[in-house]
Amino acid sequence: MKIAYADCFSGISGDMFLAALLDAGLPLEVLQKNIDLLKLPEQMELKLSETHKGALRAANLEVIVPHSHNHRHLADILGIINTSALSEKVKTTAAKIFNLLAEAESRVHGEPIEHIHFHEVGALDSIVDIVGAAIGLDYLGIEQLYASPLPYGSGTINSDHGLLPLPAPATLEVLRLIKAPLTPSSAEVELVTPTGAAILGSMATFSRPNIVMSRIGIGAGKRDLEWPNILRLMIGEVPEADKSEMVQLETNIDDMNPQFFGYLMDLLFASGARDVFMTPIHMKKNRPGILLGVIAFRKDEAALAELLLRETTTLGLRVQPIGRYEASREFRQLETRFGMVTLKAKILDGKVIHATPEYEDCVRLAKENQVSLLDIYHEVNHLMKLD
Repeated sequence: MKIAYADCFSGISGDMFLAALLDAGLPLEVLQKNIDLLKLPEQMELKLSETHKGALRAANLEVIVPHSHNHRHLADILGIINTSALSEKVKTTAAKIFNLLAEAESRVHGEPIEHIHFHEVGALDSIVDIVGAAIGLDYLGIEQLYASPLPYGSGTINSDHGLLPLPAPATLEVLRLIKAPLTPSSAEVELVTPTGAAILGSMATFSRPNIVMSRIGIGAGKRDLEWPNILRLMIGEVPEADKSEMVQLETNIDDMNPQFFGYLMDLLFASGARDVFMTPIHMKKNRPGILLGVIAFRKDEAALAELLLRETTTLGLRVQPIGRYEASREFRQLETRFGMVTLKAKILDGKVIHATPEYEDCVRLAKENQVSLLDIYHEVNHLMKLD
């Protein structure tokens, strides 16, 4: 699985992230060709150059646009994206980022989302940054994005709303919504922009993964600071050991609506869980509770932990590595008088020692033939004995 890690020690903005993607292998002409699919009324030029921040080289991206005062609503921007010829994956990713920004702006200004003018975020260069980020991650084949904690400083910034404190209110609200880990900085300038925060918030897990690197992209920030103002994007693969190493995540829950557990189980399996189990327990003050356990590959640990913290009432969970002995298995087809059934065969020392019909196949055949589920199982068991 191809992954990327954004090292945001000097913060992140949309143009820094996009410059890092270009430096890591996204061709400028591919980016320009896809941006042109938006058919924006304004004309713009993308210019990529090499610069230095302190003693370090970095890629610098300029979005050269005509002077424009277009303050678009969310519906305007989503309309431009959804009616374009961009891929569905890119459209979905870009729309997710813009929806997160709209929610933050709505909360900050106390207005419904449909009334929000995006101002700086709706400016042409920000549309390019956000859609470009979606294009770049898709082109480079990034399946999971990770990010470091984000620095926050102090000071003020000028905006369309006048003088505002840092972090800017919209940025701060995005960071709250995504529960981003923050680390203090002595800087009195804007290090994290709303666009940069929303790109990570819509797509990244805030943890440092094990990675075998193949590329590094360095994106330059516009300001010169006391340190190299760069974003490092490390791209690579999950180590082979992590692909097979297993972990068990577990947490005790006594204050969640039991109706939510079925939905949660579906989410966990969709996010890579190999098994999910729930055990009735008694907790403090003799409260009945549930021990929720998840078995997964190490590579899926961060995503599953984030899902559990977001979708349940728990404040924390335990994670421990586990070993596993595993029999070989293979799937075989069995023709019955009711139709075809898939068998899952367990193999030990090269021999099939047990086989089980797939439950979903049996249910489907029972419905199609208007017979009982028991009849399907009897038929399958009889044929397996004959074999």
